[in-house]
Amino acid sequence: MIIDRLENMGKYATLNPLFPQAFEFLQSHDLQMLEVGKTELKGKDLLVNVTETKPKTKEQARLETHQNFIDIQIPVSGTEWMGYTPAKECQPADAPYNPEKDITFFEGLAESYIEVKPGMFAIFFPEDGHAPGVTPDGLKKVIVKVKA
Repeated sequence: MIIDRLENMGKYATLNPLFPQAFEFLQSHDLQMLEVGKTELKGKDLLVNVTETKPKTKEQARLETHQNFIDIQIPVSGTEWMGYTPAKECQPADAPYNPEKDITFFEGLAESYIEVKPGMFAIFFPEDGHAPGVTPDGLKKVIVKVKA
């Protein structure tokens, strides 16, 4: 997991061959002006998904992992608390994986929660369990799905 400010994105470009293209898109667009919906940047290997979330508590935010994709999550219109637990510590260990959606959901709350404000981003790798979307008011956010 990585949490940082948008202006520091370039420091992480070598971590995945698709990160430079993802970062270029994020830096060359006004994230506030992006419309809700999905945009393919490189087929199904690199997608931008703009969403508007509803208010969500820690208890409502389900802990999840992905096997094939890395998430770059950016709150645009408000502060979001993102839960984190290493995937190997998520329970139950035998939770069912949905290959169509590349997601596994787990029981319980995350071990810790990190405040991520507009101007910041979080990167979750396949080994990172995360519980995104905790916010009292809902918010607009950008999620970039990067083939791991």
